[in-house]
Amino acid sequence: MFVDDLRLQPPHTEARYGSVRKAYIVFKDDHAIVEAFQRWMVHNYPVDEVMEIDGADHLALLSTPTELARCLADIAVKYAA
Repeated sequence: MFVDDLRLQPPHTEARYGSVRKAYIVFKDDHAIVEAFQRWMVHNYPVDEVMEIDGADHLALLSTPTELARCLADIAVKYAA
């Protein structure tokens, strides 16, 4: 395995972290990570795109599976290289 190789790498650098395209999906009805805090994270750790799912709670995979799948597919198509 490559676990030993990973130990030699810094956890992340600005150059490596910054090279990854990032998207965030706001779950509008999440009571565990409320929308205001989600917006704070996006503001303080900028992403390339923000999507929203109305009616999605903390377990969007269960509460809004079709909408979540659509967002993830859109992200995959848009940012796949």
